[in-house]
Amino acid sequence: MIKIAVASVFVEDQSKALTFYTEVLGFEKRQDIPLGGARWLTVASPAGPDGVELLLEPNGNPIAKTYQQGLFEAGIPAATFAADDIHAEYARMTRLGVVFTAEPVQAGSVTSAVFDDTCGNLIGLHQVG
Repeated sequence: MIKIAVASVFVEDQSKALTFYTEVLGFEKRQDIPLGGARWLTVASPAGPDGVELLLEPNGNPIAKTYQQGLFEAGIPAATFAADDIHAEYARMTRLGVVFTAEPVQAGSVTSAVFDDTCGNLIGLHQVG
């Protein structure tokens, strides 16, 4: 069976992204392998130690930068993360200075919000139930 091991999000600055994704979102650094001017840099949720890793991929490629900017300008999240309590996460992250472009809104059985990751992306946050 095939499973998802790594998903990626383009970032403007890998060090800045690592700080945001670990210190603000609470992910843990998993891999940090130098690759010349960039790094194979992944983070993952401490709740899923064997789960999917998120690659913080540099947007140095013009295609990547255009794609990232296009998503941002269109208001489309580059990735979506799940929360057990979206309202508590929204309050915690807001206290830490995270800018939300969409506050938590319920639509059926899903509540979702969108925030700026400070690295060139909008990120969705959702809770089912």
